[in-house]
Amino acid sequence: MFRRLETAGRVETVTVSVGGKPVTLPRGETAAAALVAAGEAVGRTTPVTGAPRGPYCMMGVCFDCLVMIDGAPNRQACMIEIREGMRIDRQDGARRLGG
Repeated sequence: MFRRLETAGRVETVTVSVGGKPVTLPRGETAAAALVAAGEAVGRTTPVTGAPRGPYCMMGVCFDCLVMIDGAPNRQACMIEIREGMRIDRQDGARRLGG
């Protein structure tokens, strides 16, 4: 469904963790691109039914790509540029408040 466009001129890479697995991508890619590159089709499950959701529109409209980034829930993966050492994890159900 998705394929990487040519990255001519972009040689600098960044390594992030997707579900505990290291993934190296060109600098400037999004967290959603990291999910796809890691083979993770599901970034979250819905709070009510537990239905799986993953990157869909890739432009910040649908909110299906919500994930936890560095421990912060409800982050739109398609709108966040990766940075060295970033941790991207699946978000299951509703976020929990408090400790």
